[in-house]
Parts: sequence; C-alpha cells; structure tokens
Amino acid sequence: MDGSPDKIQAIADEISVCNKCPLCEGRTNVVVGDGDPNARILIIGEAPGKNEDLQGRPFVGAAGKYLDELLSIAGIKREEVYIANVLKCRPPGNRDPKVEEIEMCAPYLREQTRAVDPEYIVTLGNFATKFILKTEVGITRLHGQLKQAGRFRVYPVFHPAAAIYDRTKRDALEQDFARLGELLKGEGSAESSG
Repeated sequence: MDGSPDKIQAIADEISVCNKCPLCEGRTNVVVGDGDPNARILIIGEAPGKNEDLQGRPFVGAAGKYLDELLSIAGIKREEVYIANVLKCRPPGNRDPKVEEIEMCAPYLREQTRAVDPEYIVTLGNFATKFILKTEVGITRLHGQLKQAGRFRVYPVFHPAAAIYDRTKRDALEQDFARLGELLKGEGSAESSG
C-alpha cells in the first residue's frame, strides 16, 4: 500500500464516509474511524457512547485513556492502530442495538476492514466479538485466544469500560494485551482455533 500522507488521508476520508441514517438522530456527531489506515491492528469497539458523541471520535474518556494504557502494555501507540466501532452511530440512549441497526453499519465496517487490511483485528467485548466471529460464545470464554475469521486473525479481549471497575477483568485484559505484544513480536505461541 502507498503510505504517503495524501494516500493515507484519502483512505481515511473514504472509510469515514457517513450516509445519514435513522441511527444518528439525537447525536451531536457521527462517530467515525480514527487512526492509521496502514495499521497492522484494527481495534473494534462496540458502539459510540456519550463522550464519543461529543467529540466525534471513538474511545475517548475513561475507557479511551485505559485503552491507551493497554496498548502501551502491548508496546503499541494509539497512532499505530486503527479504531472502529461495530456501529458508527446509534441514538445516545440506545444500549441494545437491534439486528437491523447493526446491518445498517455492517457495510461501513466491512469497508474499513478492507481499506485498513489489518494483520490482526482486536475485538473489545461481547458485542464486537460475536459480530466479527459470528458466534454466540461469550467473551469470558474467548478472551485472549487467537481466532481466525476468513483471512483475518482475530484477538478477542474484554472491553476496557467493563474492566475499569472489575479487577478480575482488568487483570485478564492486561495479561491479554501483554500476550498481544508478544504475538506482534512473533514471540507468542500463535495457537489458532476457528
């Protein structure tokens, strides 16, 4: 891929395009992807929250700060990843997106995946993991296990927001990001099951 700044900006603009749909009603901003389109890692969250709505970027606020800490554990900077949401938008009070709402944003997420073309997809939490892996198995069983979805290596972990106040999830999340760092360096045992 041509890594020139102009090409990177063109890709970022292309994959951040929003076709206004009913999901954005009541939102201040449409939350689009953020980061390096040449990244080895695509991080997929669940859906934008109140802080994301205010700033128009994924993973800001307490969960965003904690995500930065976790990336540091893996030896990665935020500028070296691309962050997306399963849903780029949804009404601010809707904590349980419907299937038809997910389908509205599915083409957008697929386009991000194709344009970024990551080596790894890190899914944060149950919703993103089930969406990407097309499974009903929960994150408690899947976290920290390298999986295969088509040509992508998928690495499910707990959502940082869920781990902020839960020490057991926090410990698991930090261990999983340490292992991710090892995998990226080629030092981890890349056991894959799909």
